[in-house]
Amino acid sequence: MENQVKSMRKIIKPCGLHCIKINHLSVAIGGQEILTDIDLHIHCGSLNAVIGKNGAGKSTLVKAMLSDLPYTGSIEFKDREDGRLQKLKIGYVPQSINIEKHTPVSVYDLMASYQSRFPVFLWKRKKLRGQILESLKMFEADSFIDRQVCSLSGGELQRVLLSLAVMDEPNLLLLDEPVSGIDQNGMELFYRLIDDLKRHFDLAVILISHDLDYVAKYADWVVLLDKTVLKQGTVREVYHSAQFQNVFGKAEAYL
Repeated sequence: MENQVKSMRKIIKPCGLHCIKINHLSVAIGGQEILTDIDLHIHCGSLNAVIGKNGAGKSTLVKAMLSDLPYTGSIEFKDREDGRLQKLKIGYVPQSINIEKHTPVSVYDLMASYQSRFPVFLWKRKKLRGQILESLKMFEADSFIDRQVCSLSGGELQRVLLSLAVMDEPNLLLLDEPVSGIDQNGMELFYRLIDDLKRHFDLAVILISHDLDYVAKYADWVVLLDKTVLKQGTVREVYHSAQFQNVFGKAEAYL
């Protein structure tokens, strides 16, 4: 992927200075508080893993950041040079998408539908196809362009969704348990691609994950969540904390 990334026209080296600030974010549904007073500072070129037990509010945090749920507090994106607030552009990769079996939608159709103002079945523009191929190549998925989406394996589909998520050059990439149900080889490839991505793109990555061993291997920053932030820091700082051991047990099982 590295050679492919270097040849991409719009990719620049991460500056490390862009800052996404989540300030005092809280979410309540039906009078019940799901998240309380979340504070996070996230910089470009970093992989930030959010971990926690089931029901800790991890997916709720993602939905709030996507504005799918109302929240109090603020989410700000500051420019790298002058510190001014800018509009935050988010790329999103869900756990999966629902595609009916035998649905005649190709990978090209799926990706073009997000990029074109016109129905994709009217014509296939060479420029758009080239852009889609360029994005797919980054994730070793260019050979899928004419395949039916419903024929892809879980790992193949996630690479397509990654390609789609970065086509508009987001500032922040949200990954909500993206390797759920994927085999070991697929998981290893996915995390390696994410690692390459955050080192070459000017974006930050937030990963919601239950894969504590992969988080330990690839994350730059870890947030342990249970309706509020119990602990955040480097992998070693979080995994060796009392808060982590209370939730997951001894860190040695994952390091």
